[in-house]
Amino acid sequence: MPDLRVLLTETNDPYLNLATEDWIFNDMSCDSRVLFLWRNDRSIIVGRGQNVWSECLTDQVEKDGVHLVRRHSGGGAVYQDLGNSCFTFMRPRESGRSTKQLYSENNQILLAALARLGVTAEASGRNDLVVEHQGHPYKISGSAFKESKDRCFHHGTMLLNVDLHKLSSYLTPDSKKLQAKGIKSVKSRVMNLSELEPSLDHELLCQALTEEFFAFYQQRCEPEVLNRDSLLEIESLSTYYRRLKSWEWVYGKTPSFAQTMKERFAWGGCELHLDTNNGIITDAVLYTDSLHPELFDSLPGLLQNRPYSLAGIAEARDLHLRQSPEGKETLQQLYEWIGNQIA
Repeated sequence: MPDLRVLLTETNDPYLNLATEDWIFNDMSCDSRVLFLWRNDRSIIVGRGQNVWSECLTDQVEKDGVHLVRRHSGGGAVYQDLGNSCFTFMRPRESGRSTKQLYSENNQILLAALARLGVTAEASGRNDLVVEHQGHPYKISGSAFKESKDRCFHHGTMLLNVDLHKLSSYLTPDSKKLQAKGIKSVKSRVMNLSELEPSLDHELLCQALTEEFFAFYQQRCEPEVLNRDSLLEIESLSTYYRRLKSWEWVYGKTPSFAQTMKERFAWGGCELHLDTNNGIITDAVLYTDSLHPELFDSLPGLLQNRPYSLAGIAEARDLHLRQSPEGKETLQQLYEWIGNQIA
């Protein structure tokens, strides 16, 4: 009989929950069949290869206290809050079993759990679950699959009562011109399951998924409740957690991109070109028809090798003001504009 484990987390910290996923995938015995159920506080979660600045409005995310998280796996950007339930399946890799077959088996568990809760859904392709509503298919769940030499991993989300307004507002890129090499997300028609079953909540979904997990494998186990302190005592998990929270991982893993910004001020027109790699400004070129172009000569060098962030721009501004105090008003206006463009 396979070794079954059901893990339920008490924490809603997205960095810790994703670190727990990494621990399950990398460090837990691959002989186990695992169901991990969890949910996150308000978060924007981007794929490993995505550009955070082209995927979301970083200034609004920071202002509202929303977590910005980069996961280790690929895929698109998503908004999550406590109205969104997350599931993770892990099982051994089996010779002769295709990814499609394993996906299908996990989908059976998910669809049976929804049916237990009064929701009729179906798989769309192999990544999404959809429901029919007013003659249209609506996405209620998206997922992804990855595997290593000895294990398979299937994780995804279930929309129960997510703030869909926040979902669209945080993930709507602004008008700045980013020629990103990262992957752009694809928007879908989505809906909350609470519109179909108002009483449905995270606890009920977890109960239904657990029961259908047991039914599929025809055996039971005692669910394990995970808490923050016990998780952080696990050395490898704590290491994953610290890495996921670091600026170097969240922003520094951003792919290369270029940005061009233009503006006309009372003192003249300005065109600034920035090249960025791994969250660092690697090159800057400034064009201006100002009558005092010498005031801006040091700007490209001051921006170069600084973080592509408000803090990085502020560092360059402060140095520039110390070098050219006579241009204080003009330089403050210029750097404020640059900050607004990258925020």
